[in-house]
Amino acid sequence: MQILLVAVGRRMPQWVDDAFADYARRMPRYCSLKLIEINAGKRGKNADITRINREEGERLLEAVPAGSRVIALERTGKQKNTEQLAESMEKWLEGGHDVVLLVGGPEGLSKACLDRADECWSLSKMTIAHPLVRVVLAEQIYRAWSIIANLPYHRGE
Repeated sequence: MQILLVAVGRRMPQWVDDAFADYARRMPRYCSLKLIEINAGKRGKNADITRINREEGERLLEAVPAGSRVIALERTGKQKNTEQLAESMEKWLEGGHDVVLLVGGPEGLSKACLDRADECWSLSKMTIAHPLVRVVLAEQIYRAWSIIANLPYHRGE
């Protein structure tokens, strides 16, 4: 099984790439974490934001492998704590299908992405910068894995 973080945007600050890579490297081969970056549409003074959002959504969905479970990251989605994420991850491992986490651009995910999603999650009610979303997701996925593997990384309640 793979967990794919498919996100709009390239050229993140080096610290973002380094942090994501660090957590991804800690995951076992049979539950790998990979990043797929999608080009963001060009936003300018008179940009057609509706079209850009739709096209970004099309590119995101093109990156989803057939048969994958798709989870949209959206501020109105359901929030999970780390233990609940670990429970979800155990189910993913049992199911054996790849899991895709979709992260949209500045305007969020397109309607097509939200319609395709099997679940919709929110990391927070607060707005989180896209570079931080990658790092937070990677860390939480590793933390959930550490719970499943009974590693000392997670020291929750």
